[in-house]
Amino acid sequence: MISPACDNERMQLVGLADIKAAAERLEGVTVRTGLYRLDLDLLRAMGFSIPDTLPTIWLKAENEQPIGSFKLRGAYNKIASMSNDELKDGVVAHSSGNHAQGVAYAAREMGVHATIVMPEVAPRVKRDATIALGAEVLLCGPTSSDRIRMADQVLAERGGVLVPPYDDPYILAGQGTCGLEIAQDMPEVELILSPVSGGGLLGGVATAAKHMLPGVQVWGAEPALAADAKQSFDTGILTEWAGAQTAKTIADGLRTQSLGKLNFEQILKYVDGILTVTEEEILDATRMLLMATSLVAEPSGAVALAAALFHTEELPKVSTVVCVLSGGNIDPALKDELLTAED
Repeated sequence: MISPACDNERMQLVGLADIKAAAERLEGVTVRTGLYRLDLDLLRAMGFSIPDTLPTIWLKAENEQPIGSFKLRGAYNKIASMSNDELKDGVVAHSSGNHAQGVAYAAREMGVHATIVMPEVAPRVKRDATIALGAEVLLCGPTSSDRIRMADQVLAERGGVLVPPYDDPYILAGQGTCGLEIAQDMPEVELILSPVSGGGLLGGVATAAKHMLPGVQVWGAEPALAADAKQSFDTGILTEWAGAQTAKTIADGLRTQSLGKLNFEQILKYVDGILTVTEEEILDATRMLLMATSLVAEPSGAVALAAALFHTEELPKVSTVVCVLSGGNIDPALKDELLTAED
């Protein structure tokens, strides 16, 4: 049983046994997503500027999940860990999009009512998908603090149980199953790159990978416009950025203002580094995937690839890299814009 994080006592970190237990809960619900080699020569032939010194890059395609993102792993693991009595008044979540869909999908599978607080600026495609999965959606202001306040209000007025987007041991363990699959399917990997926002995915992937493959390096990548995780990691002090700042990035799934407290401790223990990428690099990586592969990534999902393509000098010198493509729920208008953009 995982012990929840608590400010008044030492946090108990999530371990490999917790991640393996999550994998058992997720059996038959989530997809064991594929690993696909990125054809760098094809990108060069298409006119993209790709250094000759890049390692072999593999993509862990979480866009293949039923909701188009890794978020189903944590959401289902959390809800499936609860008793019928705990779930009798339904679940409440707050999210800019992908966690919303994960909670909605998991709640529908388990016959539980879901109320989701989403920002008004969330991509319409994510809002519509959440409603289509049967959830009740309530709109709020643009920042993560706006979402948290409204979710707390809903819980106070209606009851129910919160399914947090990242700062929870069951959520982190569920996301960690992505790293478990990477370690099992590609034990020769030397470096894993994961997007980081609240830290559930990066913390979970790093925990699983480090236990399974002791020599592997695990790094996080995030937008320079929302670099609270890098600042926290580099200083060792959990830092919160203003919502008005993090909202500037095109990567809407990575606009969280701070790492979760448990996730921060997990990252400090298991992660080797965090770097940032520019908005232009994020869009370039997204466009490359759209044009040269059959994989679809939203900007948040392409951040790890942007790090591998454009920041190789800042990363360990390795021959094999796995980039977690965390989601593919791209706004249709942005997709069309990227596909029709001139070089």
